[in-house]
Amino acid sequence: MVLSSSSSRRSPRWLLKNLWMVALPVVVVSSLVVLQRQRLATLQDSHATAPGLEQQAQATATTLTLAQKMPAFGFDNLVADWFFLRFLQYFGDDQARASTGYGLSPEFFEIIIANDPYYRNFYLFLSGSVSNFAGRPERAVAITADGLEHLTPTLPDDSFYIWRYRGIDELLYLGDGAAAQTSYQTAADWARQSAHPDAAIIAESSQRTADFLANNPLSKQAQVSAWASVFANAFDDGTRQKAIDRIKALGGNVFVSESGEVKLQFPPDD
Repeated sequence: MVLSSSSSRRSPRWLLKNLWMVALPVVVVSSLVVLQRQRLATLQDSHATAPGLEQQAQATATTLTLAQKMPAFGFDNLVADWFFLRFLQYFGDDQARASTGYGLSPEFFEIIIANDPYYRNFYLFLSGSVSNFAGRPERAVAITADGLEHLTPTLPDDSFYIWRYRGIDELLYLGDGAAAQTSYQTAADWARQSAHPDAAIIAESSQRTADFLANNPLSKQAQVSAWASVFANAFDDGTRQKAIDRIKALGGNVFVSESGEVKLQFPPDD
C-alpha cells in the first residue's frame, strides 16, 4: 500500500486529535454506564429497602442531569436508543416504581426526543408514561412540541400519529378541548400528505374527532375516541381497564371478543 505524501507527513498531534474525537463519545457513554452500575450496586447492597430505592432514584436523576448537559458528538441516535433502553428498565421495575414513583420519566424523554425526534414509538411511550403514570401531561405535551419542531408531514411518513398523541394528552389529561382540536386537525392534514399505509384511515378518524371538538370542546364522542386510542396502545392492564371505565362513564362501551377483536360503541349523544 502506498501512502500519499500528505498522509505520510501528518503529525502525531493530528493523529492524537482524530483518535480523541473517535474515543470521546465512547468515554462519555462508558462514564454513564459506570454511573448506572454504581446505582445497581447500591440497590443490591441495600436489599431493595425503601432508603435503597430512594438512593437508586437519586443516582438515576444524577445520570439524567449529566446526560442532558453532554453533547452527543454525532451519536444522537445511539444516545437516544441507549436511554430508551434505560427508561424501559426504569419503567418496568414495579417494586421501585411503587416506592419512588415515575417522576423521572420526563427526564428520560427530554434526552430521548432531543437526540432522536423522528421515531414515532418514542412519543407513544412518552405519552403513556409521563401523562398517565407520572401525572405530568403538561411536560408530555411540551416535550412532544419540541420534537414536532423537527418534523414535517412526510418526515417521517407516520408523523401524523404524533399529533394524535399530543391531542390525546391535551384532551384527556389537560382538559383542553381547543388545543386538542388543533392537534387532531393537524394530524388529519398531515396524514393527507403522507404516503404511509395508515394515512387514509387516520386522516378520516382524526378529522372526525377534530370536527366533534370544533362543535363541542367537551365532546363525549371525541373523548371516547381518544380513550379508545389509549386502550389500543396501552402497555399494561391497568391502563386498559382505566380506558374501558372512562368510555363506559361517558356512555359508550368496549366489547372484546374471545378472539381478541375489539368493538367500540359510542355514546348515543354528545
